[in-house]
Amino acid sequence: MQTNFATAARLRVPDFPPGTVWLAGAGPGDPGLLSLYALHALNTADVVLHDALLSPDILGLAATARLECVGKRAGAMRTHQLRINQRLIALARQGQRVLRLKGGDPLIFGRGGEEALALAAAGVSFRIVPGISAGVGGTASAGIPLTHRGLARSVVFATGHDSHGELPDTLDWAALARCDVLVFYMAMRRAGTVAARLIASGRPPDEAMAFLSDASTSHQRVTLATLATAAEVAVRLGARAPTLIVVGPVLTLRAMIAPLQQAAPMTLEPAPRTATRALP
Repeated sequence: MQTNFATAARLRVPDFPPGTVWLAGAGPGDPGLLSLYALHALNTADVVLHDALLSPDILGLAATARLECVGKRAGAMRTHQLRINQRLIALARQGQRVLRLKGGDPLIFGRGGEEALALAAAGVSFRIVPGISAGVGGTASAGIPLTHRGLARSVVFATGHDSHGELPDTLDWAALARCDVLVFYMAMRRAGTVAARLIASGRPPDEAMAFLSDASTSHQRVTLATLATAAEVAVRLGARAPTLIVVGPVLTLRAMIAPLQQAAPMTLEPAPRTATRALP
């Protein structure tokens, strides 16, 4: 698929100069949810440092760039963040146009802030390109409105694990329990504990919970549970990644919205590419 930006007479794409870095979000998975900036960067970059979970369809949009996987899969080998920061700086200083492409949004549990700080400290110019976070785009594709008049006036995004893979001990469960809708990222391995903490903080055991896997892709799967059955359902599902956990009254609306919702992702036929290279 090729996009001719010149056909939009009023659209002026910003320059992506050599020796600079773009920190971009690729959205929740559907290639159609890429921003124009992210697509422009894929068509312009000399090298793309990308997460492991990005789909081949999205990576196939990189016109001529060299692909380097710097992914971090739970329970598997991962590239340390310091190494990624150093690689971004080194490539930029070589005069490369460097695209750091992340799933979702780079600044929402994507460590984009850490990379931006490292680039700033090194004197490397960069641009941050927001993406549609999975907590927003994924839930929408599943027919789950995060807010709804009369049901939910507040929503919180929280992470399900810290840098050691454990549930963060800084989470204020009493405050979370008072919020209408909760969206937990990277919490599948701690789903039972999350549910137990919420029940202990006052949420009803029979409150609806949803496990949303492979959001906005053709493999999207939504599994409904309750806080009381969360641990059992999580074990049955296994460590499916990436998975969001959603809690709140808006889940009752999915049965009315999802059946008639058009949510099929964009399909692409990218040109053949050489194999991607992993960053050690």
